[in-house]
Amino acid sequence: MVFANRNFTVFKKASRLEAQVDEFLDLISEAGLLFRQCIELYLSQGESEEFTTKFQQIDELETRCDVLRRVIEAELFERTLIPDLRADVLALMEGIDDAMNLYEDNARRFADEIPNIPEEYHKDFRELTETVVESMESTILASRAFFRNIEEVRDHLHKVGFFETEADHISARTIRKVFRSDLTLEQKIHIRYFISKIDDIADRAEDLGDNLAICTIKRRI
Repeated sequence: MVFANRNFTVFKKASRLEAQVDEFLDLISEAGLLFRQCIELYLSQGESEEFTTKFQQIDELETRCDVLRRVIEAELFERTLIPDLRADVLALMEGIDDAMNLYEDNARRFADEIPNIPEEYHKDFRELTETVVESMESTILASRAFFRNIEEVRDHLHKVGFFETEADHISARTIRKVFRSDLTLEQKIHIRYFISKIDDIADRAEDLGDNLAICTIKRRI
């Protein structure tokens, strides 16, 4: 273990556990890219074969993530990490796994409910999706920094907050537009539901960022 304020690393040297954590974070990043493609395909093609394929790929990643998280948890308990640090790492892994679930849940909702989203809102949905994925990706980068170079965590967390705020603005703006349109109330409520659920991804990224900030402060004391 290294406890210096600078160049803090969770693990003393390169190890199987570090490789597993890297792979875990890679899966979340890949899911974000697939989710972005998934929404783009749905908006441009509807319930197409390509959309279904992307959704299935996200579903497969979610399963792999669950398996790998359990492997990492088992490995952590075999390590001689101090209990407080182990608890922080476990909480971080579980929180990031929840983010993967949000990607999968959102894609599944589109596949199951097939929402009718008028073309005039497609740009808003694309912008919202792009922003929430950027927010989560910044959290992933902050997580990588936590394990490798704690001095870089803060820069990434600043971006998490920026993108989360942007996502809130986009979702609020789009909901206002929807409810001032001539759509039926049923359509308005359904579209708002999907906007809110996508925005939840950025909210989760912010929650993870807050927890990561606390963990970082504890490690630097």
